Amino acid sequence: MSTSLPIEVPDALVASHRDATGRAWIAALPELVTDLLDHWSLRRDGPARHGMASLVLPVLRADGLPAALKLQPVNEENVGEAVGLRAWQGDGAVRLLDHDPGTGSLLLERLDAERPLSSLPDDRAALRILAELLSRLVAVPAPAGLRRLADVAAAMLEQVPLAVPVLRDPAERRLVRTCAAAVTELIGELGDRLLHWDLHYDNILAAHREPWLAIDPKPLAGDPGFELLPALGNRWDDVVARGDLAREVLHRFDLLTEVLGIERHRAAGWTLGRVLQNALWDVEDGGTALDPAQVTIATTLLGHRQRG
Repeated sequence: MSTSLPIEVPDALVASHRDATGRAWIAALPELVTDLLDHWSLRRDGPARHGMASLVLPVLRADGLPAALKLQPVNEENVGEAVGLRAWQGDGAVRLLDHDPGTGSLLLERLDAERPLSSLPDDRAALRILAELLSRLVAVPAPAGLRRLADVAAAMLEQVPLAVPVLRDPAERRLVRTCAAAVTELIGELGDRLLHWDLHYDNILAAHREPWLAIDPKPLAGDPGFELLPALGNRWDDVVARGDLAREVLHRFDLLTEVLGIERHRAAGWTLGRVLQNALWDVEDGGTALDPAQVTIATTLLGHRQRG
């Protein structure tokens, strides 16, 4: 039932798969699409979309219902995506219709890709929508077989001694060590909730059965406090425009923790852990300085945590 439309892999997607494994996946992508269209009796229904790592094709099933075919190379971050989506069962997240474990490909319900939550003009209204979705997602216990925050946190702490000397600014080196100390303090309180790990405004799309649904999780078992940083740092231009950066960070943090019903001291500590994670990734990519927004968020929450 597959269509004869050619699969044109976007240049931006090709550019984000530069290693040997990624190039091999890109080369095999047209044949993989054809095979999956046949396997699931799908036909193409519009132009492809892509993220940093995945290709998404709008399709129609044999019964005429719209769906989305998501193709991505399997890695340690997305290997649990199908497990997480099955656990949520469409409650606050896109519904999983089918999964091909061999290739990591997902058949998903079709959402409105033209209307991400980032398109909502009011960033504070968008934040509340995100917070309410996130509270539903983290209410679900993590199923067996997912990566654990325990392992992620331990790996981060092992990398700190090598990463810190790479940073040029002594204040940033101190900040990274402080973030690592916060993780060390919390490492015995890792939690057992199902985490999305990457819930920002572009990973929430308008839908038909609900106003908004989350997409593209990188499922992890852990503490909900580890979920907050993407929302704190998203739409940063809106924060800068209002001028008082610390006040805006605290407004976002307080709203998120209130809606999720989580303890703020621990949530601040795990958010510092996310800043640490991003710092380590930046250093790994050749960076020698921290992102200014991350520094603002971390220093603001450090003060908030110490006062609390």
